[in-house]
Amino acid sequence: MTDTVKIISPIDGSVYAERPLASATEIDSAVVRAKAARRAWGEVTIPERQKILSHFVDALLLMNDEIVPELAWQMGRPIRFGGEKRGVEERSRYMIALAAEALAPSIKPEKDGFTRYITREPLGTVMVIAPWNYPFLTAVNSIVPGLMAGNAVMLKHASQTLLAGERFAMAAESAGLPAGLFQNLVPGHADTEKLIASGAIDHINFTGSVEGGRRIEKAAAGTFATLGLELGGKDPAYVRADANLDNAVENLVDGSFFNSGQSCCGVERIYVHETVYDTFVTRFIENAKGWTLGNPLDSNTIVGPMARGNFADHVRQQTEEALRGGATRHLNTRHDLDKPGSPYLAPEVLTNVNHQMSVMREESFGPVVGIMKVADDAEAVTLMNDSPYGLTASIWTEDLDTAAKLGASIETGTVFANRCDYLDPALVWTGVKDTGKGGALSEIGYANLTQPKSYHLKRV
Repeated sequence: MTDTVKIISPIDGSVYAERPLASATEIDSAVVRAKAARRAWGEVTIPERQKILSHFVDALLLMNDEIVPELAWQMGRPIRFGGEKRGVEERSRYMIALAAEALAPSIKPEKDGFTRYITREPLGTVMVIAPWNYPFLTAVNSIVPGLMAGNAVMLKHASQTLLAGERFAMAAESAGLPAGLFQNLVPGHADTEKLIASGAIDHINFTGSVEGGRRIEKAAAGTFATLGLELGGKDPAYVRADANLDNAVENLVDGSFFNSGQSCCGVERIYVHETVYDTFVTRFIENAKGWTLGNPLDSNTIVGPMARGNFADHVRQQTEEALRGGATRHLNTRHDLDKPGSPYLAPEVLTNVNHQMSVMREESFGPVVGIMKVADDAEAVTLMNDSPYGLTASIWTEDLDTAAKLGASIETGTVFANRCDYLDPALVWTGVKDTGKGGALSEIGYANLTQPKSYHLKRV
């Protein structure tokens, strides 16, 4: 009997889709096809790859009307937000356009009698292990530049969002990518680790939990495959005394609760200068009241269910622990759907919090945010760094020079000023500490998906 994986919809607990797990034979065959396809792809020029990958993006975007309700059924995002079309297009088009420059040979200064340069060669086969929270946005970060750089790509999508992998495969076929160059696989965890350990994979890009990252690293040990790991996060924000509070409140509420708080770079803790603390909290709570919970298939719903009930229960437990420790909850929204075991969880704002509470130090990945008063910049930076994670941090101030100076002291992969929860494809997406290693997007993303090769040619 063939093992299968089921998508249990957070909307109503039904089985939305079911797919068979790939067999060992199918996985081995995929490896062979990838190796053959990438040899032929290596003969295709960068301009031709750009045309083909542009068609790939076009094909993906044309499916958006079907993708939007699929996302709601698979992981709970409300249909009102229109899926991930805008970000997918922005990142993909940018990386496609950047390829010629990023992959061009680096010509070294003239030296009498010698020609010297460095090229960027594809690594070989890239495996993308994508998460469910942003199933298209996270995947394109590696799929598009991976293919543009000349690699074959294998995608293993999260079991919660298997249909996203199928959409990528449809787009690849529609664009005319060579057979086997891009493949969507549905292996189990053990077979995934076995494939990584086999040495057939040259680069693994994984987005997920810290524990998942450790398992990937362990499986890859000894293969010398390169890794890109984006793991946990506990992203902080600091609202300085000179911040534009209207801008800060609107964006930080969105950064805290969009996608039911299930964002890698979502805001999970906020530090506010004591002189503006009361005003900020009052305005933040008033704005947050508009983020109402409901069925994601209803166009009026702003906050849908979390992907799974146990994810919501984790946030409930963090909130209850904080309340026992003296925290104050401000929304306390009553909703028939919000009950233990249910993926439906209404947003919550907590004050009177401290760093002895897990809600301020451990990843929540849900619609709860703690707000703390601080006396000055130094206290804010100390608290922002009091975390095992470091993906993004945002500073809200009219003084951008000070923001940059403070940013240099914050242990994080990206420093924002007066914005949050956004990936600019021109900038590398990376993290520090337990958030992971490597980097995606920008020219650095291409460097991490290629191998440098030197040419030292002497004229005789």
